[in-house]
Amino acid sequence: MTTEAAWDVPEPLSACDVRLGDHVVATLRQHGNTSGSRLVLSHGNGLAIDLYYPFWSLLADDYELVVYDLRNHGWNTVDGLHDHNVPTLIHDHDRILESIERVYGNKPTIGVFHSLSTIIPLLSFTDLYSALVLFDPPICKPGASQVDLLAAAERVATSTRRRGNRFKTREEFADFLRYVPTFSRVVPGVRELAAHTTLRPMAGGNGYELRCPPEYEAQLTDYARSFFPLIDLDLLSCPTKVIGADPTLPYSYLPTFDLSNAMKVDYDFIPETTHLLQLERPSECAAAVREFLNGNKLS
Repeated sequence: MTTEAAWDVPEPLSACDVRLGDHVVATLRQHGNTSGSRLVLSHGNGLAIDLYYPFWSLLADDYELVVYDLRNHGWNTVDGLHDHNVPTLIHDHDRILESIERVYGNKPTIGVFHSLSTIIPLLSFTDLYSALVLFDPPICKPGASQVDLLAAAERVATSTRRRGNRFKTREEFADFLRYVPTFSRVVPGVRELAAHTTLRPMAGGNGYELRCPPEYEAQLTDYARSFFPLIDLDLLSCPTKVIGADPTLPYSYLPTFDLSNAMKVDYDFIPETTHLLQLERPSECAAAVREFLNGNKLS
């Protein structure tokens, strides 16, 4: 790789498995500064939290980072499609949070989520967060904008089901991402990192397949679509920062909305970014997290 930066996700300081069901285990990984406030990070639909390393690595000097993949994503094995839905992810999320506190101790804990995974803590009844940071959540007020969001989610699910699942090499996948609009603005090396974090070798050594199969990703989009109208940011019980993509730019995934009218939310957006803003402007996104935590005395 001569023209792209290389991103190598380091080995975690520690790791532990959390049993989410009879055959389902999620692996938690601890990185960063164990003396700092704790950030719990997860990812968007179909991706993996290690893909966000260009962003969360910038927070590792000052914060303890506990990262995890949603079920059927990333480090986790693929289980049955039947339980791949929002209610199950809410149950997983609550069990993971309780396990983090039991294994790593009690301290100020901030949830940092992106995209569809942002709705999971918003629908959970947990009181374990000291604050939340939500990147480009699929949230809007009722009305025409909500209709647009639901229609866009339906188009995304349909398109996802048509997507190829297998690739001969990681390089083939990284090259494929050059033509995917969602990845058009990412910093150098992210497409190659995606090939290492969202693909797994196929049995028999005959190429690679997506760690989260397209049907699983599409089903989660379908489920999440029904929960969008239930989310009310004005009911939040902890300080919350929403960091959106630039709402003036065309979108290639789900539309981004200006949420400055939400009464209990500290809202901002990163100019000239789209849905993968943490992978397009990682420094600006990390700085926004720091500013919010400093302002709430959580650093």
